[in-house]
Amino acid sequence: MSTDTLTLALSKGRIFDETLPLLRAAGIEVLEDPQTSRKLILPTNRPGVRVVLVRATDVPTYVEHGGADLGVCGKDTLIEHAAAWGGSAHVGLYEPLDLGIARCRMSVAVPAEFDYVRAVHQGARLRVATKYVAIAREFFAAKGVHVDLIKLYGSMELAPLTGLADAIVDLVSTGNTLKANRLVEVERIMDISSRLVVRPASLKVKGALIRPLLDAFAQALGHAAPQP
Repeated sequence: MSTDTLTLALSKGRIFDETLPLLRAAGIEVLEDPQTSRKLILPTNRPGVRVVLVRATDVPTYVEHGGADLGVCGKDTLIEHAAAWGGSAHVGLYEPLDLGIARCRMSVAVPAEFDYVRAVHQGARLRVATKYVAIAREFFAAKGVHVDLIKLYGSMELAPLTGLADAIVDLVSTGNTLKANRLVEVERIMDISSRLVVRPASLKVKGALIRPLLDAFAQALGHAAPQP
């Protein structure tokens, strides 16, 4: 990767949209709309800065392995990424800022007619569908609840409706999707927001490019400048 080019990994959707004001605060404008452009690498008004569009779950991998210098992804993605590499948090990544964007929560939800409290109290073994296996495993283990985790990638809400699972662990924003599928939130596991992650090697080699960006983000958020 060129030492005079800065590459930022973002995913389409809410994270991309909510990162744009922070980029503007740093004097960076993305010149193409990812919703209409077919490009996966978007130019900015700064010749030495570009944005690559990747899946949200791939952002840590791109940053860690040098496909990008820095990126923005949810705390949930970082936890699952670390677990996939042996549980060491933030493997190969520096996390200087909680950007406080794309806020949501990780929760347990069950069908409205399912008595979750009674099942847990009686020591029942629950079948739990989730994409967030590491988070779910740690949460239920800490509570002493026995679970069989079923990893899914699609709509979690379908699992209890078809009898595949007793409960789901998933991200919740408004809760409207749960209500539409007759599911109720029964436990809140953690609050989630998106973080800025940086490749340590890039920070060493491209510090003159990266540090002003970190400072501008921090100032826009009202935070003290991060100290690597």
